[in-house]
Amino acid sequence: MSTQNALKITLIGAGTIGLSFAALHLEQASKRRDLRLHITIHDSRTDIEEHISTTLPKYLSCTLIPVAKDGGKKSFRAETDTGAHECNITIDDDLSSAVSEADIVQEQGPENTPFKTALWPSIEQHCPPSALLWSSTSGIPASIQSANMKNPSRLVVVHPYNPPHIMPLLEIVPSPITSSETISRTLAFWEERGRKPIVLKKEVTGFVANRLAFALLREAIHLVDSGVASAMEIDRLMTSSMGPRWAVAGVFKSFHTGGGTGGLEGFFKNIGGTVQTCWDDNGEINVGEGWEATIFEQVKDAYGVVDTNDRDTRTKKVLEAVKD
Repeated sequence: MSTQNALKITLIGAGTIGLSFAALHLEQASKRRDLRLHITIHDSRTDIEEHISTTLPKYLSCTLIPVAKDGGKKSFRAETDTGAHECNITIDDDLSSAVSEADIVQEQGPENTPFKTALWPSIEQHCPPSALLWSSTSGIPASIQSANMKNPSRLVVVHPYNPPHIMPLLEIVPSPITSSETISRTLAFWEERGRKPIVLKKEVTGFVANRLAFALLREAIHLVDSGVASAMEIDRLMTSSMGPRWAVAGVFKSFHTGGGTGGLEGFFKNIGGTVQTCWDDNGEINVGEGWEATIFEQVKDAYGVVDTNDRDTRTKKVLEAVKD
């Protein structure tokens, strides 16, 4: 496949998130008959070819057909069940050539600040000046990652909710100097593909989705550690109450609805005292305080190794049911 006039996306890192994004891009290409797609994957692992061949089809029903090597680089033609057309994947272990023609560079490397601050200047040097530069980091803000870049306004965090080929959320987290053009182009890209990008108004540690999830996780651990309920019972409580409700309405809308005609203000007028009492009694458990062994064992005994295929199938059904 010639890459001329094709959308060219380079993925830095082919772990869970990287290949999940590859699956998402391939799926989107299969739906858009006018779109030709070329994905380049840059990853340091020695078994990268086998890793892609065995892992990517788990995320997307597709066949990877080896094609002739292009300049010594291993390539695949990707065919999905819907007959994806002209979608190729190339493995390139040279960073400079991997990004040299990219329209988009997505980084999914180690959560390590020195790694990222060293990586972006090299990408910036070798990629086209119009390329979008995205980091999938779980918590290192663009303002830190871009510290050594000549033009840090090009970089923006595009944080997915795992796995991104299924979950529609993308947190767009610009630094204070990320350009408005970068933000608008990034938003347009994901909105055109039916995803749910949300631009955060300021950088915050862990971004928003993880902060909310981790706050709930902390209280759940506290309740199990205190003997109030087991880990499995906490999960049952979630999936039979807040889970389905929040999937439909979210936190604020749910409690606003709970206040009746008085809305959220009415809700707090009615039971604000109870809310405050619960807040005052919230657990302040921390990592490394000795709860880990017991709770880790309890969760392992309850679930063993989780079948992610079953989880993903169920999640897709939920998302389809609550689709706008």
